[in-house]
Amino acid sequence: MDVTLLGTGAPAGLPRPHCPCAACATALGAQARAATALLVDGSLLLDLTPGVAFAAARAGQSLGQVAQVLLSHPHDGPAVEVPAGLPQPGRVPDGRELALLTGHRVRAVALDAPGTGYAVTGPDGKRLLYLPPGGAPAGLEEGSVPAYDMVVADVTGRPDALAKLRAVGAVGRATDVVAVHLDHDVPPGPELSRRLAAAGARAVPDGSTLVIGAYENMAAVPDVPRRTLVLGGARSGKSVEAERRLAAFPDVLYVATGGTRGGDTEWAARVALHRERRPGSWRTSETCDLVPLLAQDGPPLLIDCLSLWLTDAMDSVGAWDDAEWADGGERALRERTAALTSAVRAARRMVVAVSNEVGSGIVPATASGRRYRDELGRLNAAFAAECEQVLLVVAGQALRLRG
Repeated sequence: MDVTLLGTGAPAGLPRPHCPCAACATALGAQARAATALLVDGSLLLDLTPGVAFAAARAGQSLGQVAQVLLSHPHDGPAVEVPAGLPQPGRVPDGRELALLTGHRVRAVALDAPGTGYAVTGPDGKRLLYLPPGGAPAGLEEGSVPAYDMVVADVTGRPDALAKLRAVGAVGRATDVVAVHLDHDVPPGPELSRRLAAAGARAVPDGSTLVIGAYENMAAVPDVPRRTLVLGGARSGKSVEAERRLAAFPDVLYVATGGTRGGDTEWAARVALHRERRPGSWRTSETCDLVPLLAQDGPPLLIDCLSLWLTDAMDSVGAWDDAEWADGGERALRERTAALTSAVRAARRMVVAVSNEVGSGIVPATASGRRYRDELGRLNAAFAAECEQVLLVVAGQALRLRG
């Protein structure tokens, strides 16, 4: 079974008409995208969009053999004209299955938003799931759906949809996840590719034909790094970047190393803001005891942040006092740091850690401040050495340093 993506953009397309934003201004040539529509084996059309016949012609495809047209979501704006020769479009009721003369079976998947998803099984047994913009499957249970060979979905707009599919086993390591309904909320080009790769997904240009389940497609499935360190200054967007990297994964354990700091209302407001950003399926653990967590198997771990872990470690060994530092404190801190980095090296679970990059500014005026700066630099370097990917976030933009 193969699928031709006649369009991969949001319903309004990319660039959006008359939109002055930077993402739309740079969405030119191969980065421009028409509204999403899929042609499966030349016989099944999923979503009827303006100019679909011209899009098919540009892709070297004909709509002459289309036996069924199915709509996945409400269409805003003027009615779309049905090209001559195409059957009238329709929708399949949730949970119902449609058998086509071509040997394809199409099951309607219920969503948590207006619209219908479609699970298509081809004559060769390969399985495709297509989800409309802004929609995620509803009512899925673990083990109820075997892993799809390909999922085509709104990865940037609804990463939690991918997390739900992973949680029940409908998306596995070999599932080819293709992002569609792409809008101007993510800049096109390398930044789009980077964000999608972190979620185990990819984007392809309009007109691409993909053979579902083929070996050559599997080589294109992104290899999500198991260990990632995200560095950045204050308010650089490093925590947002770290959280974004795990938004498409279920049951994330968020490890907050800063504690509650009773009586500090400003700190409480910061903590509340972080909590509101996290998906409801994530769990939180407030601890600096990271080694046991890294040694356990389990869902992805998000550690925010190493700089506060270091503060707690330095408190514990008396690092702020020169005498205690010289009398065993330095050695004790080195042992703690070595234990942490060894645990990261041995970790089997997915880990994303956040840390501050503080060595580029003014030299601290106190010996203890300089000591903290130096030790954090050493910790960041040692931790980064154990990670497949290291990012530096500046002004909300992530720069890849490694991986």
